[in-house]
Order: sequence, then C-alpha cells, then structure tokens
Amino acid sequence: MKEWTHKRNCAISPRQFVLFYLSLAAVSLGVALIAAWRGGWLVLPFTGLDLLVVGVAFVIHARHATDYEVIRLSPVSLVVEQRSAQRLTQFEFNPRWVRIDIEKPPRTRIVLRSGSRSVTVGAYLAPHRRETFARELRRCLAQQA
Repeated sequence: MKEWTHKRNCAISPRQFVLFYLSLAAVSLGVALIAAWRGGWLVLPFTGLDLLVVGVAFVIHARHATDYEVIRLSPVSLVVEQRSAQRLTQFEFNPRWVRIDIEKPPRTRIVLRSGSRSVTVGAYLAPHRRETFARELRRCLAQQA
C-alpha cells in the first residue's frame, strides 16, 4: 500500500497566531486609548471595528489551517480523503480504471477521473511539484495493473 499526505503550509502554530492577535489588539487599543484621552474619542469605535474584522479573518484562516488530503493506493482501491475546514470527503476508485489528467498552466491542477466521477488532488502542492506527483502516481498505478 502506498500513501501520500498533502497539507497546507502553515507558517505559524495556532498558539503563535493567538499570541500575535493579542499583541496586535493590545497595541491598537493602547494607541486608541491614548488618542481618546487626547480628545480623539472616535478612534476607539473604529479600532474596535478594525479588531473585529481582523479577528473574523483570522478565524476563517484558522478553520483552514489544518486542511489536508490523503491519497491511499492499494491493489484493490485508490482512496482520496480530503478535509477542508470541518468537512471531510472521501472518494474511492478502482485503480485500474483511473485516468490522471493534468491541466495546463497557470492552474496546473491534477484531476483523477474514473467513469463520470472526478476529483481534483494536489491543491496543497507547489505548482512545480504537481507534475512530479502525477508521474509518480501514474507509475504506481501502472505497477498495480
């Protein structure tokens, strides 16, 4: 059995992300409080709105920080498991019937097709590595036949 795992490239951990947001909020609120104390009281509501919008964007980003896809090839099946936010989808194909298509640049997506079903894989790979992965998957599928 052969298995490939592709994950998002996350530069910082969730804990570091929270610490960054808290430090951003502390600095922003500090500046806003100084401005309010000096007579610019309208700075406070706009700072609150700004922190709310940035917080929502961070939550959306954090929901996708653990996205991944796993491709498992065995003699009897090719299983693609994909997690995006809280949704998990799984596709199963007969490895002898799978066709691998690579779309042309700039998108360079890898599409696995079998009959009328298809699934796009390799979204978390760098574009220049997708063709290498597709060749390796083709080679492994040919060995299964």
